[in-house]
Amino acid sequence: MEEKSKIEKPPRVSVIIPTYNRARIIEEAVDSVLAQDYKDFELIVVNDGSTDNTSEVLAPYGDDVHVLSQENKGVSAARNRGITEASGKLIAFLDSDDLWLPQKLSMQVEFFDQRPDALICQTEEVWVRNGIRVNPKQRHKKPSGMIFKPSLKLCLVSPSAVMIRRDLLDRAGGFDETLPACEDYDLWLRISCRFPVYLIETPLIVKRGGHDDQLSKRAGLDKFRIQAIVKIIKTGILSEDQRQEALIMLQNKCGIYAAGCRKRGKQEEARYYEALPERIGNV
Repeated sequence: MEEKSKIEKPPRVSVIIPTYNRARIIEEAVDSVLAQDYKDFELIVVNDGSTDNTSEVLAPYGDDVHVLSQENKGVSAARNRGITEASGKLIAFLDSDDLWLPQKLSMQVEFFDQRPDALICQTEEVWVRNGIRVNPKQRHKKPSGMIFKPSLKLCLVSPSAVMIRRDLLDRAGGFDETLPACEDYDLWLRISCRFPVYLIETPLIVKRGGHDDQLSKRAGLDKFRIQAIVKIIKTGILSEDQRQEALIMLQNKCGIYAAGCRKRGKQEEARYYEALPERIGNV
């Protein structure tokens, strides 16, 4: 009897969840992906060296979830590993403490179908802190289109809300594994200085915060944002207007960070950051 080789068509969307010691909530994130009304996707969970029972929690999902395990290398390395293994032409990320609403994938795929020129889009989100819904402040309002300038002040793109074409990720270079935090801020700056980031105004993710292991609660985040701004200025890809905006924001963030250093008695570090904007501006 002749065997027939079956070539499976790759899924259109690859969903990537990085996780580290989130056994208590990873099921909820995974279930919110599997409950999507759009089904042409693969789900990749990158277990980034968890020391809790994450592996045991994920095991019952079988073939529904492709689990990749690695030594603990941080969220950037975990996402990049997922990107490397992904087979879809559209990539979506979900942080393991967030949730998707059922139409998240279908609405973004439809957006790309209607806008073949678009390379990246995100959705609005519902914010929950310690189990209570809260309203984002005006400064967190997500713009749509060329968002580089407002994105310099603070990160206006949520990884859990994004869908991005694979070829754009390849061109942008993925997440910076040397940054222990603000790695998303860094990537969105590199993308938004050249390409529009579109917004679907329907809230399609639940962004949960307030827990102790949340990276965005880490102290001194402006230090990593400063690194990202310095890096993008040095690339030379910014227009002159963008470069000036970046230098203004660098001056602002360095001033705030240096003042904090002086409060903590770190005078040498304060002097370094006070001098940094002028040094970078002369590069």
